[in-house]
Amino acid sequence: MPDFYRIKRLPPYVFEQVNRIKAAARANGADIIDLGMGNPDLQAPQHVIDKLVETVGKPRTDRYSASKGIGGLRRAQAGYYERRFGVKLNPDTQVVATLGSKEGFANMAQAITEPGDVILVPNPSYPIHAFGFLMAGGVIRSVPAEPTPEFFVAAERAVAHSIPKPVALVVCYPSNPTAYVASLDFYRDLVAFAKKHELILLSDLAYSEVYFDESNPPPSILQVPGAIDVAVEFTSMSKTFSMAGWRIGFAVGNERLLAALARVKSYLDYGAFTPVQVAATAALNGPDDCIREMRATYKRRRDVMVESFAKAGWDVPVPTASMFAWVQIPEKFRSMGSLEFSKLLVEKADVAVAPGIGFGEHGDDYVRIALVENEQRIRQAARNIRKFFDHADQTLHNVVPMVRRG
Repeated sequence: MPDFYRIKRLPPYVFEQVNRIKAAARANGADIIDLGMGNPDLQAPQHVIDKLVETVGKPRTDRYSASKGIGGLRRAQAGYYERRFGVKLNPDTQVVATLGSKEGFANMAQAITEPGDVILVPNPSYPIHAFGFLMAGGVIRSVPAEPTPEFFVAAERAVAHSIPKPVALVVCYPSNPTAYVASLDFYRDLVAFAKKHELILLSDLAYSEVYFDESNPPPSILQVPGAIDVAVEFTSMSKTFSMAGWRIGFAVGNERLLAALARVKSYLDYGAFTPVQVAATAALNGPDDCIREMRATYKRRRDVMVESFAKAGWDVPVPTASMFAWVQIPEKFRSMGSLEFSKLLVEKADVAVAPGIGFGEHGDDYVRIALVENEQRIRQAARNIRKFFDHADQTLHNVVPMVRRG
């Protein structure tokens, strides 16, 4: 049987290698503290669950739903954008509900990519930002992840030296995995850059509500006048409302791009289960105290992690947003690379993290640590890591040296 074209374009999923070791350790009785996957452990808001239960089994709710989302849900998302960002959207033409932002990104890639098209993607970045386009036949060129003036220097260089000329640029702030946050001034420069070079902008805003400075919430790229001419932004219910498994997200922005996305989706799905969409509508239209509680929980966990890991001898930069910390591997372990270090943490400290190499080669000196365990478990992880570090010389002596691919 021949190799499959799209599968050949996908490297082995590095997180799966850590997951296999984690599963084996658990099978042998180990209590693994899992700070790897960004999988919220908090419960969805009770009023949202109640609305789901109330709607299930009602007449007609078991039928096919609307691929681009039921009208009430799209209106609720438009209402959220107006309240939160001061951005007015037409729910009929400028809002599409997706099966999570990941599906939205992948299907947008299918909608706009011709084989050989060049896409500018941050490195490191969330895997779907690159691999959605690779599966669609595109070619990825890396740009920096940090939203600084150097970003534009590198992006100009990438445009100048790409043949054919790039068609789109992806950004993600607050960033997964790095937790970088962009300012509105950065977005203004980004929109001007996109218009100058005739680029489509795709903004991933999945962590818009996970921030820790109440006076400075992360902006939307659509707050920039004229951004809607070139941009589509993706958001998600997964983190804001701890509804990751419900698979509800949105694409909003440019009408022509959203029409292309909606057309692709119309061939692939009938939308999420209607009661899930009705419950998601209740979440967007309902009280926001649950969002503030979510932020407070992650902030407490962040503070405990920074403090306890420092005592263990591992300095964690304080993230100002997202549910992640992007942490450099301690120097004595750095030469083995993030995948082998992550495996070692599972085996020797019963702690799972996400290897930075999974987000791009520029992430290989780092690991991503997710705030998805309670404070007690985070402190236990720090104690385990400290014990591991205290015996690290002996451990490293027994580990076969690994040569990183550079």
